[in-house]
Amino acid sequence: MKNAYKIIFFLALIGITSACADFLDETPKGRYTTENFYKTGEHALLAITGVYNKASFVSTNNALWVFGDVASDDAIKGGAAGDQSEIQFLEEFNYSANNGFLLKIWSQYYEGITRANYLLYYADNIDMDADLKARILGEAKFMRAFFYFNLVNIFGEIPLKTQPPLNSGLINVGKSSVDDVYAQIEEDLLDATEVLEVEYSGADVGRATQGAAWGLLAKARLYQENWQGALDAIQSLEDLGIYSLQSVYKNNFIDSTQNNSESIFEIQHESGQIPKLGSHLNQWFGAPDNNGYAFDVPLQDFVDEFEVTPGDVVDPRLDYTVGQAGQNWINGEPFDPTWSATGYLQKKHVQPLREEPIIGDASLNYVYMRYADILLMKAEALNELNRVPEAIVPLNEVRKRARESYLYDLDLPGAGSVPSNLLPDVPATSQASVRNAIRHERRVELGFEFHRFFDLMRYGAATAEAALSDTDFDYATERYFPIPQAEVDANTAID
Repeated sequence: MKNAYKIIFFLALIGITSACADFLDETPKGRYTTENFYKTGEHALLAITGVYNKASFVSTNNALWVFGDVASDDAIKGGAAGDQSEIQFLEEFNYSANNGFLLKIWSQYYEGITRANYLLYYADNIDMDADLKARILGEAKFMRAFFYFNLVNIFGEIPLKTQPPLNSGLINVGKSSVDDVYAQIEEDLLDATEVLEVEYSGADVGRATQGAAWGLLAKARLYQENWQGALDAIQSLEDLGIYSLQSVYKNNFIDSTQNNSESIFEIQHESGQIPKLGSHLNQWFGAPDNNGYAFDVPLQDFVDEFEVTPGDVVDPRLDYTVGQAGQNWINGEPFDPTWSATGYLQKKHVQPLREEPIIGDASLNYVYMRYADILLMKAEALNELNRVPEAIVPLNEVRKRARESYLYDLDLPGAGSVPSNLLPDVPATSQASVRNAIRHERRVELGFEFHRFFDLMRYGAATAEAALSDTDFDYATERYFPIPQAEVDANTAID
């Protein structure tokens, strides 16, 4: 898949519009138009590459981390005082619909939807191998579902567009209900499971797979509290027989061990390419001494969530996730707590830096979904169905991997044996206690992977308001962020 990303994206050349763009009467000056494109297999591959591109972090426009992390109780904006103040307004829930980061994420993901819609609309014109075309269209549907899943969880009721903006009626589309958006997500993902490959090799590694479609379908159903539906999707994923936890947790966040057996869907990046294909996240989150901006920094409350044994041995996932005083940073240098307003920096998206790091153009992928997330979703669904003894099995599998990092990661102090009382199995006591254990485990296992805020929102008002009590958050009015004012002004069908 990385080789596919090296192609210059044709969409900029033919002037495909974003969600709030107006028509242009000019004749396109690029190589391709919709009249001479979407004809061959090469065109189809170019088109799907352009769709994937809008999920990447090659620019600052993909602001998923702002909504997943900074808006939650795990992090604050960080960085220099006054820099990117619109992020701080979102962090404090003191923002307006004119906030630039609302428009960034909206425009980025709707552009991805538009690109997918063009490909799907013109598919009948493409002359190519039928099986390959079906797979590519399945990838387009998966990505459309991916974009809509994030948008519906950020904004709630949104315009549901399944055709390209060929006329004003397809540009000015009113809001659909959350239920209707989810129905489209599920339809797209079920379609995708029929045609996507189980695994890819070579340059195709990183494309959406059957497992990715089943995993996102499970997540969509979980968010709708369709517990049995989520379990059914997870069973289909597990029946593929290809996913397993990495023996060492940190292997999920190192460039040399990417696309591993735990990875279900990750966004590919590659540094040193023209056009740019590397991740900007290492600059957003990196240490000032490495020319990083030190944004999205962990709070003490997040650090305190990690369990500690009576012998003061901490859950090893903390050190894999957070840089802190008394430990070494990415390249082995002592961590300096003055790098951050909280004394901490996150590590998952900046490691490892090499001897000559390329800041803002990193090869480190973003892992959107991994098998540990699936296991915790399975535990949650089973527990909500009051199948508590079954629920603790996948939950404890995740905990077992975490504690047994001591057996496989020789860099850990005292490696070779598991410290006494570290991350003991959770017992099958009550549904409520196991629910709390699963929520705790999701927070520490998936910390700084851009999921926490969305978990808080689906847990409900009491949990969300308690977690965000230091802000102006009110669940009744701020469960969803407002549609950007620029889109409201441009789209005459939004009331």
